[in-house]
Amino acid sequence: MNLSGKTAIVTGGTKGIGKAIAESLARAEANVVVSARTSGDVQLAIAQLTRIAPGRVAGFPCDVRSHEQVRSLFQNTIDTFQNVDILVNNAGIGIFASVEDMSPEEFRAVIETNLVSVYYCCHEAIPLMKTRGGYIFNISSLAGANAHPRMAAYNASKFGLNGFSEALMQEVRHDGIKVSYIMPGSVNTEFGGDEPSDAKSWQLQPEDVAHVVMDLLNYPERTLPSRVEIRPTKPPKK
Repeated sequence: MNLSGKTAIVTGGTKGIGKAIAESLARAEANVVVSARTSGDVQLAIAQLTRIAPGRVAGFPCDVRSHEQVRSLFQNTIDTFQNVDILVNNAGIGIFASVEDMSPEEFRAVIETNLVSVYYCCHEAIPLMKTRGGYIFNISSLAGANAHPRMAAYNASKFGLNGFSEALMQEVRHDGIKVSYIMPGSVNTEFGGDEPSDAKSWQLQPEDVAHVVMDLLNYPERTLPSRVEIRPTKPPKK
């Protein structure tokens, strides 16, 4: 896909994987819109991305758990760049606790952020993409295929996201809309309260996931890798 003049929305686009994807899209001459819950994070990301792509970057605060705020994100994008061609559903949280210890509010926060928000964003994007084609990327996790203790909420959200993505892909493929979900293993980011460090250099880097997104965008139109698993080459031996 020639990205010049195309517009991409990246949720959770101010840090980690989302930021790396936004930067790669900007370097490829796409218009890039990033969102996050806090205005400060959005403004900082805009300033950093503008150095790469002056005039082709925008950002808006958006709590993706709110359909109203998601609608505003898409309307603001249309007002700024007139179209939406690429959607990267990257916003996500990880709260890790046993089912007994996790509060109902925490459980809902994980499901609503990691799964329900993807429905909201796709629901808004599909009518826009049907008129011109498009590509939807859902950033999942290997935890969407492998369950672990103290990860019931996160596992449920990512197992659900994988099923949602498979069904959506089949719904919209004949409308010129591609859907791929990417399942990274351990990534060296701030996710889940973690801190990037040299000691975890064995982990994937955010740029590795961005590389997958850019590769998929450059596949022939006839080709759709709908599911991609990516994992560290040499994790610590158990």
